[in-house]
Amino acid sequence: MVGGMQDEHETDTLPHVPFTEEAATSTPEPRPAWRGWIHLGAFPFAVAMGIVLIALSDSTAAKVGSAVFMATSLAMFGVSATYHRFPWGPTVKAVLKRIDHTNILLLIAGTYTPIAICALPHTLMVVVLWVMWSGAALGIAFRVLWIGAPRWLYVPIYLVLGCAALGLLPQFFEASVPMTVLILSGGVAYIVGALVYGFKRPNPIPTQFGFHEVFHALTVVAFGAQWVGVLIVALDPVR
Repeated sequence: MVGGMQDEHETDTLPHVPFTEEAATSTPEPRPAWRGWIHLGAFPFAVAMGIVLIALSDSTAAKVGSAVFMATSLAMFGVSATYHRFPWGPTVKAVLKRIDHTNILLLIAGTYTPIAICALPHTLMVVVLWVMWSGAALGIAFRVLWIGAPRWLYVPIYLVLGCAALGLLPQFFEASVPMTVLILSGGVAYIVGALVYGFKRPNPIPTQFGFHEVFHALTVVAFGAQWVGVLIVALDPVR
């Protein structure tokens, strides 16, 4: 359930000074012409969709959950667009890279928040929220402290957190079949995007629209599907 990870040279060594240790070694690489534009274009739509979602949510709890979903989606699209669109200096780039990567984890937890609030009994809701936000916090600590971790190590973190609540599919289907189908469809799009990012394939037009742009496009599709799913359950929460 997911963001805007930037592809660049990665090392396998643990950093000693968080946020700035890459400033001296990070070298800029050519960016496709579309780099950052997809998430920049998605941002105003995410603002409007978030406002609509909160306004239409049926209860105070649903509105709170929808607001969390909106905030994390805006953080992901906004920071990703800012990071990828402009040629930042090494220090700022190192900081934005960390924020960009951690926002993916925040969006995963943020997407589960209104779903758990609106679709699950109280006890299960509390468990899911604790698991999701604790997992996001641990993942964020990992990415901040080891931003140069190899892809094969950190991409699975996003996948594991995104799939952590699959054991509750019967409860989600009981709450709303359309909601669950849409959330799963968005999750599949996120997973495909993560695989594209991890394997750097397909890479259709490297100078214009490369694998990273395919990844970003899939995150927008995934967000749209899951937004509709959240709207469905927020309009008619089970609690």
